Amino acid sequence: MAKKHEKHDKSDDHGNHGKGNHDGHNHAAANGHMDEIEYAPLAQDARAWGQTLAITGVRLIDGTGADPIERATVIVDGERIDTVGAASTVKIPKDATVIDAEGMTLLPGLIDCHVHFFGQWGYDLLRGLMTPPSLSLLYAVPNARVTVEAGITTVRDAGGAPAGVKMAIERGLFPGPRMLVSVSFLSQTGGHGDNVLPCCIDLGDNKLPDVPSGVVDGEEAMRHKVREILRAGADWIKLCTSGGVLSSADSPKHAQFTVAEIATAVYEAGAQGKRCLAHAQSTQGIKNAIEAGVASIEHGIFLDDEAIEMMLKRGIYLVPTLVAPQDVIDLAATHPGLLPDYAVNKAREVMVAHRESFRRAVEAGVKVAMGTDTGVGPHGGNARELGLMVEHGMTPMQAMVASTQTAAELLRLDDRLGTVAAGKLADLLLVEGNPLDEIGIVADAERLGLVLKGGVPMRSRMAPTFPRVAVGV
Repeated sequence: MAKKHEKHDKSDDHGNHGKGNHDGHNHAAANGHMDEIEYAPLAQDARAWGQTLAITGVRLIDGTGADPIERATVIVDGERIDTVGAASTVKIPKDATVIDAEGMTLLPGLIDCHVHFFGQWGYDLLRGLMTPPSLSLLYAVPNARVTVEAGITTVRDAGGAPAGVKMAIERGLFPGPRMLVSVSFLSQTGGHGDNVLPCCIDLGDNKLPDVPSGVVDGEEAMRHKVREILRAGADWIKLCTSGGVLSSADSPKHAQFTVAEIATAVYEAGAQGKRCLAHAQSTQGIKNAIEAGVASIEHGIFLDDEAIEMMLKRGIYLVPTLVAPQDVIDLAATHPGLLPDYAVNKAREVMVAHRESFRRAVEAGVKVAMGTDTGVGPHGGNARELGLMVEHGMTPMQAMVASTQTAAELLRLDDRLGTVAAGKLADLLLVEGNPLDEIGIVADAERLGLVLKGGVPMRSRMAPTFPRVAVGV
């Protein structure tokens, strides 16, 4: 039986997909609230296909893990999904634009819980020294665009991008996915987010004024720093509770921050209704973050049985970023001498343990939400993560659920995103073929037929049939 959405007020702060006012008036300006001015959408954000869209004859994978519906019809009304069901049970409105998607698969838009939009991808120290911070910020524009065009309709930026990037996308200044932002990395002195290099130059000195420095030591200093980052517009607080691969002065096997310092950040974030994510690679760094109350463990390279049990008991999510070390190794291979030897060596050293930890976490039933650390690797290549998740222990269906429903649950967006269901926002991905048979389809740009964000085409290779318009005499 088809499931239909009952009409209701569609105004929703989290449902904004980059459109300005369409009635020809700027109410914010008229009322003197200049900071609330909305701008006319760019051409590529315009609703090109009218109010109602019907996608017919499609294989539907709804993001819940349920068996696919082989010949489904999905009706989109404005920014929301109106009706979902087997084609034989759904009546297509006369005024609908119709897409015949026979032989294709419809999924929820994918969600990447760990990206970095600020700056160019890769780790080029000389380029970083020669790039003004304003230029680094502007690279967020193409980074956001290629990401949404790749079918990633929601992201959590895990540090570097100011809240203004999210606001610009919401106001229609350029196309991009829905964003939640962390703004800054919190790091102890000498930790993973401390950008002082061995030559004593601090690459963190060139931060934008609305991206506070994240280097902090001690509980009271942590309290102040978290409040400062929340003031800057952070949706999440990012902590580095272990060393990392690209940082020069630490090891992925060593813990950073005390449990008390991490717990202070968790408390301050929680007081404002926000949560924390932890860059946590070392075993002890993972356990410290879990004990202190973070919501998600990023990377989780050196998980042991106790850490996995702690995650299960407390409902902590793993955001694995399997593609990140591979991207470091691939970059070193294609650009010899670009990366410092320490970074390449550490990436190679963690690879096996990282993949084995992921496999054990999946087998144990830990909740996994897709994330890539994109920015380390190329923007728009996010969906390669699903292939690695399948290669190292997930079924294709599990990888798709991790990239849709479970990711939406982690981000607390599951009431409006993450599954194809009546009433939810129409963030949808249409691909050629069946990703249950070939998961790599979702990462192949030539196989992406359509990306919708809030019912608006962000990318399309489809030829819709438009409703006939009666002409008067």
